[in-house]
Amino acid sequence: MAGHNKWSKVKRLKAVTDSRRGKVFSRLSRDITLAAKGGGGDPEANARLRTLVLKAREANMPADNVDRAIKKGTGELPGVVYEEIAYEAYGPGGVAFVVQATTDNKTRAAKDVRAAFARFGGNLASTGAVAFQFLHAGQFLIAREKTTEDALMELALAAGADDVITTDEGFELRCNVHAFDQVAQALEQKGIKPDSAEIAYIPINTVPVADAAHAAALEKLHDALDEFDDVQQVFSNEESA
Repeated sequence: MAGHNKWSKVKRLKAVTDSRRGKVFSRLSRDITLAAKGGGGDPEANARLRTLVLKAREANMPADNVDRAIKKGTGELPGVVYEEIAYEAYGPGGVAFVVQATTDNKTRAAKDVRAAFARFGGNLASTGAVAFQFLHAGQFLIAREKTTEDALMELALAAGADDVITTDEGFELRCNVHAFDQVAQALEQKGIKPDSAEIAYIPINTVPVADAAHAAALEKLHDALDEFDDVQQVFSNEESA
């Protein structure tokens, strides 16, 4: 995994294989259920749910699965009760991690995440020991061909976004967590479809990983965390390869 490089992650998600599809559907279902629980089951009135429904559609998730996930969130169908947890940790080479999990069993999730870090030379940290190294914000990645920098800046200012960063691959729009739904709606109204839209932990500073052994261990750690159904997102501050 290429560390904090979100564009790389987007490319990997678009190339999801059949063997990974079930895991992707499971994670999307949990997110959809939580979004429906928090903001209602109508995607037109719940921007976060609408974003997830679109993401599910892009992943070719069956409409019945999406509908069931929404109804579990609204209470129309019985379902397990999920909780969101953020684990803070250090990996090989002092790389900082924030691991977001959605689980119906906090004991199991903590045990799995702790074991993965221990196995590859890292350890869990206390709450607040790592998170200060990241900006917790809404993050939208938008390909260059979908808009212009000037148009995006104008939209960002009107919608209450904080920053637009131009990169070789496209534009990164950042906003306060509480402005996420408003910005998502503004982009949709302008017909601008982000390649990625999420509440993210964005590293404030990155850590170069020069040691080959540390780099290999970090790659394996990311892969191990990705195998856990409870783990939804992994954010880290190593320098991208």
